[in-house]
Amino acid sequence: MSKKNSRAPREPSKIQPELSPARAEETPFEAVASICSVLVVGLFILTFIAQNFVIPSGSMEKTLLVGDHLVVDRITLAPPAKWMPLVHYREPRHNDIVVFIKPVAEPEPDAEGKPQYFFLVKRLIGVPGDHIHLRDGIVILNGVAQAQPHAQPTTSDNYQEFLDEFPSVPPYPQTGGATEGWAVDFPNHVVNGDLVVPPSMYFMMGDNRHNSLDSRFWGFVPRQNIVGRPLFNYWSYDTPESVYEQTGVAARIAWMGHVVLHFFGGTRWSRTFHLTR
Repeated sequence: MSKKNSRAPREPSKIQPELSPARAEETPFEAVASICSVLVVGLFILTFIAQNFVIPSGSMEKTLLVGDHLVVDRITLAPPAKWMPLVHYREPRHNDIVVFIKPVAEPEPDAEGKPQYFFLVKRLIGVPGDHIHLRDGIVILNGVAQAQPHAQPTTSDNYQEFLDEFPSVPPYPQTGGATEGWAVDFPNHVVNGDLVVPPSMYFMMGDNRHNSLDSRFWGFVPRQNIVGRPLFNYWSYDTPESVYEQTGVAARIAWMGHVVLHFFGGTRWSRTFHLTR
């Protein structure tokens, strides 16, 4: 005699469909807050960490060309800050390429009467305590001739006594570009034919040695004027120096139009992301 299954048949399980969570609509306030946070982060990076600079003159050729657009590290050479203890800082060193504010006694006012500061890019030749002189264009640093393959060589064609035998010929205001203040202060820093770099000061020169207005013309750069060091070229466009000498709105618009039309042909692609050394 067979036994009947006393268990009741199981009902098929009811599968609950998964409900996707309702997508919350972003409020106008949240959208504005998001945009502002991005802008704040971007402004922080451009102000304190990295900044864009463009090369307007040929004083650093062939290392840097007119029309090179650089990303500049503003942290490494900055004075150490207690609020960023984990950041690597160091003092400027020989042969660093440095961005700095041109040292002037009184900045010239702009059209609105505000002080106008000029950013320059040069190579650091002397640090505090160094003894410097040039002989036939060769830098003699603390009695040792420096091998500087990046610098424009001195030849019989480009030789200039003031530039190539510095500081044997004192700078005068009449010496193309020399400032009056430097001409007066200059003798105080010459010892036995060497220029001695004072504390907290630096001596800068352009790589294009015979076409560079640098420390030979306007003196030392104070430590606080040093802004940073270029890292690399993010874009380089073949640009004549005269473009950066034109300040009118019409000239700028015309040049922007030129760049748009000739972007691919005028861009120096081989210098894109080129490291600055």
